[in-house]
Amino acid sequence: MADRFPGISHFRDFIREQSATFDTTSPSYKWWLLANVMIGTFMAVLDATIVNVGLPKIMASFGVGLDKIEWVLTAYMLALAVMLPTSGWLADKFGYKRVYFLGLFLFTLGSFMCGISPNENVLIFSRVIQGLGAGCLMPVGMAIITREFPAEKRGVALGFWSIASAASVSFGPLIGGYLVDRFSWPLIFDVNVPIGISGMLATAIIQKEYKNKHVGPFDPIGFLSVTIFLPFLLYALTEGNASTNSGGWSSPVVLSCFAISAIAFVVFISSELIVDHPLIDLRLLKDYNFAISNVVTFIFGIGMFGSTFLLPLYLQNSLGYTALQAGSVFLPVGIIQGFVAPMAGILSTRINPKILIIGGALLLATTFYLNSDMSYLSEHSYIMITLYIRGVAMGIMFAPLTAAAVVDIPRHKMGQASGLLNVIRQVGGSFGVAVLTTILTTRINYHTQSYGEMIQSNSPAYHQVLTNIKYFITSSVGTVGNLADRQSQTILMSHVTKQSFVQAIDDDFLLAAVITMICAVPVFFLKIGRRGKGNNLGNPSLHKTNAGH
Repeated sequence: MADRFPGISHFRDFIREQSATFDTTSPSYKWWLLANVMIGTFMAVLDATIVNVGLPKIMASFGVGLDKIEWVLTAYMLALAVMLPTSGWLADKFGYKRVYFLGLFLFTLGSFMCGISPNENVLIFSRVIQGLGAGCLMPVGMAIITREFPAEKRGVALGFWSIASAASVSFGPLIGGYLVDRFSWPLIFDVNVPIGISGMLATAIIQKEYKNKHVGPFDPIGFLSVTIFLPFLLYALTEGNASTNSGGWSSPVVLSCFAISAIAFVVFISSELIVDHPLIDLRLLKDYNFAISNVVTFIFGIGMFGSTFLLPLYLQNSLGYTALQAGSVFLPVGIIQGFVAPMAGILSTRINPKILIIGGALLLATTFYLNSDMSYLSEHSYIMITLYIRGVAMGIMFAPLTAAAVVDIPRHKMGQASGLLNVIRQVGGSFGVAVLTTILTTRINYHTQSYGEMIQSNSPAYHQVLTNIKYFITSSVGTVGNLADRQSQTILMSHVTKQSFVQAIDDDFLLAAVITMICAVPVFFLKIGRRGKGNNLGNPSLHKTNAGH
């Protein structure tokens, strides 16, 4: 190949020449490596949030509904969840540099494919490729930093790594909104391509290869079963009320998907408890605090990720916000969380961490409850107050919860524990998006029918409203006669449809509030105290599972 294409040979020689200039023993090497890892982390987390504000434009571009477009989010999260535990074994087996480079390549390729997608099916498939790449970038990048930096400098390095993640959470919707408003929605994916190519070049030049000489065998049964279980379950949940499914929940497709998912789940559980080297070490759930914390994380993921999907839809479809305006409202959440989290860590050494976790969960539930009272006349300040409180709640909750989860986990199993926490969070988020979208569709139909029944054609109030609308149309644009009658009826039905959508959004937020309150209940059973081992929040390695929030 190099002989036939001399340019490839020259490029390869250039990479080798530049790579030789980086001395692995130099103090600056590890910081260059950190900067490179931060590029991948920023992109991976960014694309989990940047898409939300572009969904209304994508729906309009392809002419699809919520039941289809939700897979743009869910496909990414599922692929990410599947790759999180798998990428560690791949890195140990084939080398951390190779797998990290592969993650950048897949993410960049997926981004390019998303930008040129001609329809929603190609876009969803491209998002799967993106998610597979992101699933390699985050855990492998974390492992690279942990390995390269000595213990005394690891905290600073992880702090910078967390900044890249937190910045993408805060600025993702804002950047996405700007690109969608000023240009077009494909650019929210295209922007990753030059950054990804730069990251691949930096990885090839800067990073040195490392392999684990004591890697165990791969767990193909566990990988295949979890890969089948999650997509089939979520597809059944979303297809149950889909407009394309006339059979509803009893249709053969939905029932078959549920059956396949159940079989795959049984195979997955059985396999992971039997094999010596499982893909996901479910035996860790024998640890009491770790098991309880995973339950809390899963329930939280349902409410939090599902509600984050709802708010941009409400702001743009009901209040008429632009994508940029909808994205800007999320900016304070990550910033406030970043300020509050360190203070929560300090405070947890003086009071029982359970107080902080429960307090954060209740505050979070309160914000969802306040959101359940929104209308098409809600003011911007009211919405922002709920998001300010949400940032405080997340900052209070996550650090103590993560510390409580791993308090009794042996150090040599910390990587597996971290991976499982991340998988549970992503699965909970995917489940939340699927469930809340299904309920949203159901409630829109319910409220549309309910409001429609209230409009009686022989009602004096109905005719009075139509007369007032007709008068407004005539005085504003000069339309008269039958055309004005039809326009007044169209405006009235448009208002009914709009009100039905807002009411359905409120129902979903109320459900998210209830779900989040439920996640506070298991916290009471955690076995931690003010002076217990569960307050080991000063260890930066305990915070790594929070990077995706």
